[in-house]
Amino acid sequence: MIVLGLTGGIGMGKSTAAHMLRTMRVPVHDADRTVHRLLGKGGKAVAEVARAFPEAAGDGVIDRAALGRRVFADPPALTRLERILHPLVAADERRFLKAMRQRRVPLAVLDVPLLFETGAQRRCDAVILVTAPAFIQRTRVLARPAMSETILATVLARQLPDRVKRRHADFVVPSGLGRAVTFRALRRVVRDLRGGRRP
Repeated sequence: MIVLGLTGGIGMGKSTAAHMLRTMRVPVHDADRTVHRLLGKGGKAVAEVARAFPEAAGDGVIDRAALGRRVFADPPALTRLERILHPLVAADERRFLKAMRQRRVPLAVLDVPLLFETGAQRRCDAVILVTAPAFIQRTRVLARPAMSETILATVLARQLPDRVKRRHADFVVPSGLGRAVTFRALRRVVRDLRGGRRP
């Protein structure tokens, strides 16, 4: 089985690319969705996160908006949160890969926002970077609810510059030229990898 990493900076179109890959019947493990589940009702991280950040806890769930406001401007707090969440996400990812190998799927995707930043590319056979021009990225992100220039700057400071990611990626997929262009680029990658072509 080929393990394909999928990454891209905030607002670059990674989630759209992940959806497109699913329509091609490629199984995708989404690290962000896993975090949402861990912080939701009955989530495995709720109790520990609530102890560390009581202001974000309520009724058996973690208020992700409140948690974000608490940690994004406080690097030590963010590190504390990551130490809670990252091992749980990694365990979920391992279960996913084990299940995919048992099903003998030829290709599985790990959708990880901070793939290069966390060294997760070492767990992948190849990496797709989804990218768009900076002005498109900024427009997309600032259109989100509760987003601000300050939050965007904080997020970007934690991410490698796009030009650096481009050098490390095996495939660079544009998302600023329309969905059809993105879809065709992803389809070529999937077709090549399923056909045995490696980068």
